[in-house]
This record gives sequence, C-alpha cells and structure tokens, in this order.
Amino acid sequence: MRDGRQWVAGGAVAVFAICVVAGLSGDGLASARSEMRAGQAAGGNEAGRREIEAFNKKYIAAHLRMDNTAVLSMWAEDGISLLPATDPLIGKEAIGKFMDEVVGRMPGYHMQKMDVDFQGIEVSGDWASEWAEEHQVVQPPPGRRMIDSYGKLRLVLRREAGGNWRITREMWNQGMTP
Repeated sequence: MRDGRQWVAGGAVAVFAICVVAGLSGDGLASARSEMRAGQAAGGNEAGRREIEAFNKKYIAAHLRMDNTAVLSMWAEDGISLLPATDPLIGKEAIGKFMDEVVGRMPGYHMQKMDVDFQGIEVSGDWASEWAEEHQVVQPPPGRRMIDSYGKLRLVLRREAGGNWRITREMWNQGMTP
C-alpha cells in the first residue's frame, strides 16, 4: 500500500516473494548483519563500499518498519525484479502494484524478525552489486500458520545523479533452512 500507508507483510519485492512461495496468496524485532565474511572482500573503492553498507541499513530499516513508501523510494524507475514463478516485474510502478496486491491478501500479518546477511559487495563507479542470505519470521493473525522462511537475494544498484543508490535489478529465490 503506497502513498505513506504502511504494509504488513515485509518489505521490498524479495520479502513478498516469501509470501508467494509460501502460498499466502507493527512492530518488528530484527537483527541485521551487514558484515562481510573473511575472504569475501569487496571490489571497488572503500568509500563506495561504505555507501552500499549505509544503503543496506536503510533497506533493512524500511522493511522492518514495513514502510512501502520507503522501500519503493530505494528502487530506480526502471528497476526490474525477478521472482520465482512470476513474470519479470518491470518498472517501479509494476513493483509497487505487485507489493500492494500481495499485502492486500495478508491482513493482520506482521514482521516479527528479519535477518539479512549482505555479502560480496562490489562497487565500480556508479554501479554496485551484492548478494545476501535472509531469514524472515512473519507473525500471522490467530488461526493462521507463521511464516518462517529463508531466501537468497541478489541486488544490482546504480548511483543516480543526486548521489543516491537505487535498486535496478533484484533477484530472489527460496533458500535452504540451515
């Protein structure tokens, strides 16, 4: 639900994919790890890497607040999201519409936990990429099954003229439960 309204199921399109794959057709408690593991040092300059790490903190915070407007503000107008069992979502408008539709089918659900372990940050000029493993727990209304899901995420980011990084490409798929 855009236009300042909050959404109740998670965050960017990657979060919605969990709901789709799970068949689901407030307040959050989360911990986020954006430290890179030893041996996976990022390419590109250190300043660019720090910018992406700051972007990641905003990305996680927007998802935890379940703030659809904030999440969409992180997308480029020409962004594309690739999710399992769906056509590509092309453009910010299509991504927002998809998010609205999924959340509309999930009244009463609330993000309880979201862990995102961003890794492999690479920065080259105004372009960056990274991947992540994520874990989400979404609390359902009474009588419904809790969603406890793992996924893998790939982001490609572009720095726009104003200096803000935006998501241009996203790919998400179901991860393995550890």
